[in-house]
Amino acid sequence: MCGIVGYIGHRDASPVLLEGLHRLEYRGYDSAGIAVPHRGRPRVHKAAVRVAELRDRLQTPMPGRIGIAHTRWATHGEATDVNAHPHLDASGRIAVVHNGIIENAEALREQLTGRGVTLVSDTDTEAIAHLIAAALDEGANSSLEDAVRSALGAVDGTYGLVVLDARRPEELVVARNGSPIVLGIGDGEMFIASDLAALVRYTQRVVYLDDGELATVRAGAFQTSSLQANTLQADRAAKTPTTVSLEAEDYELGEFADFMRKEIYEQPEAVRRALRGRLDDRFATTHLGGLNMDARQLREIRRVKFLGCGSAYYAGQIGANLVEELARIPADAEPASEFRYRNPVIDSDTLYVAISQSGETADTLAAVQELQRKGGQVIGVVNAVGSAIARECGRGIFLHAGPEVSVASTKAVTTMSLSFALLGALLGRVRDLSTANGKRLVAGLRALPERIEQILALEEEIAAAAREYAHASHMFFIGRVRGWPVAREGAQKLKEISYIHAEAYQAAELKHGPLALIDETMPSVVIVPDDELFTKNIGTIEQIRARGGPIIAITNAELPADLADTVIRIPGNEPELDPILLGIPLQLFAYHLALKLGRDIDKPRNLAKSVTVE
Repeated sequence: MCGIVGYIGHRDASPVLLEGLHRLEYRGYDSAGIAVPHRGRPRVHKAAVRVAELRDRLQTPMPGRIGIAHTRWATHGEATDVNAHPHLDASGRIAVVHNGIIENAEALREQLTGRGVTLVSDTDTEAIAHLIAAALDEGANSSLEDAVRSALGAVDGTYGLVVLDARRPEELVVARNGSPIVLGIGDGEMFIASDLAALVRYTQRVVYLDDGELATVRAGAFQTSSLQANTLQADRAAKTPTTVSLEAEDYELGEFADFMRKEIYEQPEAVRRALRGRLDDRFATTHLGGLNMDARQLREIRRVKFLGCGSAYYAGQIGANLVEELARIPADAEPASEFRYRNPVIDSDTLYVAISQSGETADTLAAVQELQRKGGQVIGVVNAVGSAIARECGRGIFLHAGPEVSVASTKAVTTMSLSFALLGALLGRVRDLSTANGKRLVAGLRALPERIEQILALEEEIAAAAREYAHASHMFFIGRVRGWPVAREGAQKLKEISYIHAEAYQAAELKHGPLALIDETMPSVVIVPDDELFTKNIGTIEQIRARGGPIIAITNAELPADLADTVIRIPGNEPELDPILLGIPLQLFAYHLALKLGRDIDKPRNLAKSVTVE
C-alpha cells in the first residue's frame, strides 16, 4: 500500500529517491523517509510529513550513489516521525524499508527484547532490521543476501522490502512475499520500486519479482534466487526483462488541478482503447483473445463468479447482471476478502473472474491462489501488465485504462464494466443471443465513447447540483437491478473523497426499514434507467417525496415534471449498457462535492491506491 524506492548507480541517489517518492504519493501515505549511506552508516531523514516537506527539510546535501526511500501507510504504530521508514538495527548499520504486514511481529519483538535489543519504534518493520543484523553477526563471512534470507525465515506475513547495508554500499537486497516489487534496468544503474510510476522516468525495461523471490541488485546487474533456498546453494534464476509502454508524462497532471478529474476526462479515450480490435461486426460478437478459450470451452461454462474488492466488487456486480442478462448463465459477485476465508466449493465448470485495477490487491490475489490450488478456472481482469494477478492467472482481460493515479478509481471502474459487457456478449453469442441483438449491442458499445463525452459536457450542471448538497451529513443512493451496483459505487465515491456518510440501498428495500431515516435533511440520489423498471423507480421516488426527502435523479429517461428536486439527465444507449454511463455523473457529483468541501481529492485520508495488506 505504501511506496518503496531504491537506487544504485552513477547518479546522486537522493534526487532520484525523492522524485520516486513524489511519483508514488498517490498510493496513500502518512510519513516519508530516505536513507543514504555515509562512512559505514546510513544517514536517515524521515518524518510524518508529505514528500515535499521532507525535501524541504533536507537542508544539507546527501551525496551518495546508493539509497532507499519510503512512504508509509500505517499498519503498526501511529503516524509519527519515529515510526516512519527506513528503520535501522541497533548498530545503525542496516536500513530497511518495507511494505506489508508481519503477522508474528509481537512475538519477534518480544524475542528481540529478551536478547537485550532496545526497540525504538512501534512498527513490525524494525524487527526485520534487527534480525538481519543478528544474522550478519552470527555469520562473519555471510553475504547480505544470506542474512536477509535467514532473517526472513523467522518472519510470517507479507512483505516487499529493500535492505541496505551501509558497510557494503555496492549492493541492495530485495525480497517479495505478497507485496509488489519491480526492478528497473538502466545503463549502469538499477532502480527498485513498489510501482512502475517511480521508474518510468528513467527506464522502461523492468523485471517483476515473484512471491518467494529475493534479488541482489548491483549497479550493473542483478541476480534472483528463492527465499527458501539453502544459503550455501541459493537457487539462482535468470529473469528476462520486459519493456513497458508507459512514459513519465502518463503520470503528469497537464492542464488539470488533480488526477481524479483528469482521469474522469480520460474515460472516452480509455473506452476507445478497450474496444479496439474487440468488436466483430461480421458475426455480431466480441473478441477477447486474452481468455485463450475457443467456442467449445466457452459453452462449457455453467456459472460465472466475479471476485473483487471495493469498486472492483461493485463493477463485478454489474458484470454478473450483464452475463446473466446476455448469456443466460447464472452469475454473481462476491467480495474477494470474504471468498478467501469461507472455504468455498470450487466447481470445474465455473469461470471465476478476479478483478483488480493494480493487479496486486492482497485479498483478490489470495482468492486467485486458493482457486488455483483447488483447480478452479480463473481469469484476471487487471489494468497493470506484469502484475501479480495477471501473472498468477496467465490469461484474462486487460483493461487498457492507462495509468490511474487518483485513489478514487474512475476510468478503471468504467473499463471494468465495459470488459464485462464484452464478456457477456461473447458468452451470449455462443449460446442464445441472436444476431440482431448482437448487432444492437456492438453498435451500443461502439457509441459509448461519444456518449461519455456528452456526459462530461454536463459537468457544470452536475457541479452545481453537487455544491447545492455539500451541506448534507448523510445521503442515500438508491437503485434497482441494473441501477443497484451503480448506486453502490456512487455511494463509495462520495464517502471516500468527501467523507460524507453515504449508504446504498436496493430501491425495493427502502420500505423495509431505511425509509425511517428519510426527512428533509436526508438527500437521496436515485438511479433511474429508461428500462422496463422505470415505473417501479418512479414509485420509489414518490415514497421519498411523501416523507419530505430531497431527491437527485440520475436518469436517461424523461421524468414527470417536478418529480425530483434535481434531475441530471444523460444520453441513452442500449439498456444493458446503462450502468456504464450512469456511473459517470456520479463520479463528477462526488468530485465537485468534495471540491466544495476543500478535500484532498487525490489522497483521501486513511486510504491507499493499491491495497496490498489484509
